[in-house]
Amino acid sequence: MRSRLGVLFGAVIALTGLVSVPAFAEPYSDVRVDVAATPKLNWVDCDGGFQCATASVPLDYDRPFGQKIDLALIRLRASDPSKRIGSLFVNFGGPGSSGVDRLRQRAERTWIFSPELKARFDLVSWDPRGIARSAGVRCFPTEAEQQAFYAARPEMPGDPSGEAAFYSDAKALAAHCQSQAGEILKHASTANTARDLELLRRAVGDAKLTYHGISYGTQLGAIYANLFPGRVRAMAFDGSMDFVGNVSGHGDQGTTVPLDSRQDVPRGIADTFEYFLQQCKLAGPKCAFSAGDLRAKWEAIVAKAKQGPIVVDGTSYSYSAIVNAAGDLSIPSGYADTASLLQKLYDAPTAAAARSAAVAGEPYLSNRDEAFNAIQCTDSVFPRDPAVYSAAAITEDQRVPYFGRIGVFDMMSCAFWQSKDDDRYTGPWNRPTSAPILVLNARFDPSTPLHGAYDGAKQLARAQVNVIEGSGHSTMFAISTCAEKMKREYLFTGVLPPASASCKVDAPPFG
Repeated sequence: MRSRLGVLFGAVIALTGLVSVPAFAEPYSDVRVDVAATPKLNWVDCDGGFQCATASVPLDYDRPFGQKIDLALIRLRASDPSKRIGSLFVNFGGPGSSGVDRLRQRAERTWIFSPELKARFDLVSWDPRGIARSAGVRCFPTEAEQQAFYAARPEMPGDPSGEAAFYSDAKALAAHCQSQAGEILKHASTANTARDLELLRRAVGDAKLTYHGISYGTQLGAIYANLFPGRVRAMAFDGSMDFVGNVSGHGDQGTTVPLDSRQDVPRGIADTFEYFLQQCKLAGPKCAFSAGDLRAKWEAIVAKAKQGPIVVDGTSYSYSAIVNAAGDLSIPSGYADTASLLQKLYDAPTAAAARSAAVAGEPYLSNRDEAFNAIQCTDSVFPRDPAVYSAAAITEDQRVPYFGRIGVFDMMSCAFWQSKDDDRYTGPWNRPTSAPILVLNARFDPSTPLHGAYDGAKQLARAQVNVIEGSGHSTMFAISTCAEKMKREYLFTGVLPPASASCKVDAPPFG
């Protein structure tokens, strides 16, 4: 809510003559953003039919006239200007993904952005604050040091014997970031990215925001929708999250349950793995792992890996590496390769472990892992005691065999993170928006499970879940022409499809 302090702040700003305060027709707004200068965008051609620009935004919205940072933007103009609706802002998730690079790579994927959609919208994306070209969080002086650190990292512990080294490494990454990354760590929250997005909406001249958020981009969308509920034209959430679970947890979970465990990502992984086995069996010879009892074969692989690493094609696979490979089912087009690996693991003997060499390099642009930690550790509450994680690894593996510990250990550095952003968003989540929100989710999504999408939609004031029958993480990978049409018709009109409507994927994972 726009607080009395915010009103007084706006009045003081107006009296100074620095900037005029706009009139507010809506019940909620963020006066710090409303008084900040709208960025001036100088779009220039940057190859492939794209245009690029830089937007100057406040580093700290508590000081909207203070230090600025630059955000890198990219757009693809609407192909039919006579039918153009406006700009469609796209966040591809992460957090940590470069929107500039992702739009370049994916604008031609018709199952995400059909010709019909691109005719009527300018596609706009950006590197959010802390990422790549936009005041990127860099925890190492050079790429050589970055890659050497990552190459030497211990893997997820498969049993208590590996936990001490894993915790020490996670603490070391947090320390590197604290000493190297600078002021951006104090202002890297998704709430500040939502404030940036509001300035970008103003900069392109749209009266209200049209938005497509993918994966973590749905968390960004939910925060924007609650900070600026009267400025929503249409929002499509794609591979969506449990927003309360992500930020604070339900009840006392924030300090007692690791983040992905409290969102029950392990159950999403396990359900998707069962679907993978089912589809493999149905595919027969098209799936290399299809012969025999697939569940028994998987259990035999795991039992063998617990005795020692398994070598396949010169690469050594530990227990943890195998569990991670089997649970990495976000992209159905890769299921055939996963099946082939599992069959080779089943056929192979055990052998000694091997470690890949470090990669050298120079000052670097890619900072996805560092940005992920800087944003996620800032946004959310985490248990701080490593003993909580050790205990949870046992109970989660009992609850969800093989995959339970993935949700325990995948954000371990956040237990040791030192920087905080006082402007992070913790709710409310149910402010009525000026348009309803469409939520699309695959039935089997190991990264943003369907149960989390339903939980998140219930937290919002006006949201509806429509299911894609199949597997994959968001419509980037759960490829469905039907879902793209459902999404674009909603983005054109702002009208939700029937609540009962669902879509099938275009093809099963094994063809």
